[in-house]
Amino acid sequence: MAAVQQQDVSDDEDGMRLDRWFALHFPQLPFGRLQKLLRTGQVRVDKARVKANTRLAAGQVVRIPPVDDEAKPATPRINAKDVEFLRNLIIYEDDDIYVFNKPHGLAVQGGSGTKRHMDGMLQSLINKKGEAPRLVHRLDRDTSGCLLVAKTRAVASHFGQVFRTRSARKIYWALTVGVPNPPQGRISCFVARQSTKDGEQMVVVNNGDNGAQHSVSHYSVTDTAGRDFAWVTLKPVTGRTHQLRVHMQEMGTPILDDPRYFTLDNWNWERPEVLGEGLHLHARRLALPLRNGKRLDITAPLPPHMVRSFNALGFDANRYDAQDHDPED
Repeated sequence: MAAVQQQDVSDDEDGMRLDRWFALHFPQLPFGRLQKLLRTGQVRVDKARVKANTRLAAGQVVRIPPVDDEAKPATPRINAKDVEFLRNLIIYEDDDIYVFNKPHGLAVQGGSGTKRHMDGMLQSLINKKGEAPRLVHRLDRDTSGCLLVAKTRAVASHFGQVFRTRSARKIYWALTVGVPNPPQGRISCFVARQSTKDGEQMVVVNNGDNGAQHSVSHYSVTDTAGRDFAWVTLKPVTGRTHQLRVHMQEMGTPILDDPRYFTLDNWNWERPEVLGEGLHLHARRLALPLRNGKRLDITAPLPPHMVRSFNALGFDANRYDAQDHDPED
């Protein structure tokens, strides 16, 4: 049986609930047993009795009573292939964050029937303290591009606030079927989830309807291929599910190969074989303030299927820089 331990709360754990702190450090300790240790005063913080939902502060000392061997922290299982795969996706890294160029078709988080996803693979990219990186924001499975991941809980909390205050600038590139008119503008509408035979998707609704959420995006047509296709630069102001995809559909110019919001059954349209296959929506650029006072501005290369389509339509991705051709606020 182990001896009593005294463990300091780290800066990264500031504000964490005590039960979650134990789940991090002693993942095999059953919650019911932790509750019993708390009730009997065997677990204390700065020598005071506490509850499971007590918020910890950096520098506090947690008293950990003797626990059975089964409650010792489990050794993380590292998948070397996942580590190598993730390392090859990194387009920026510092002491706080990674920026990955997420591939098209790879889910960010797990769900029904989804076994391979970024969040799961990140469990193999742990730091010296055994803590896995944390997602700061999300991209749809079929959307490629810049994905911000924090190396610690505290960093994730910081950048989560950056995103909530809209201090981060996200720029997307898309290929649309048809050319938006006017060529530059602002889309503002209310959206809500709606159940369909294929699952849930977002639809435009009236203000006040059940579940209605306001959504705003700016867009600008960067180049066109006749009247058939447009290269569109998009900047979301709000962050609703499928927002850009719904907004382009609402404009009457859906994003090419969008499986939910553009179906050939509803269009008298024949798909050119020369185009790449897959949703043509890419998180091209991410700009945001770093914790050291500097500003990060990073762009992600286009995925192969969009490169193929750009080449087929005569679009030159190197001609326009996302930083110089943002839609106007």
